Amino acid sequence: MRSTVAIYDGQCVICNTTRRIVTLLDWAKRVEFLDLHQHSEIAQRFPQLDHAAMMGQIHVAADQRIYAGFEGTRRMLRDLPLGLPLWALLHMPIIGTWLGPKLYQFIARNRYTINRLLGVDLSKNAMECEEVCKIPTASKDKR
Repeated sequence: MRSTVAIYDGQCVICNTTRRIVTLLDWAKRVEFLDLHQHSEIAQRFPQLDHAAMMGQIHVAADQRIYAGFEGTRRMLRDLPLGLPLWALLHMPIIGTWLGPKLYQFIARNRYTINRLLGVDLSKNAMECEEVCKIPTASKDKR
């Protein structure tokens, strides 16, 4: 039975790579992946989530909570048999509170460069992704 839902950007190379790796390691079939571009299903199952907030970082629904970014990735690893050692490592004080979130943000901000270094041709979707794949920043002006 799937107990965790990972809401990811199906148009993002890094998100799709993460999905493929997790699916390979998910022997117990506990993680369900849901593309955030499936607007009607997202709205029905997760009406509390805002599309703009989901862009740029994974969201994981588990334990009747929503985890985002590093926290979401870390929570998802808990459900994978081979992910447990990495999950435990990511809970160590410096890694879990400082290094992990900083590294996640660095990768997210530089994913286009990382993809190019890995040989991914972004020419087809680069302009679209440059605009929509940005990690939302907290607005200082809440109206």
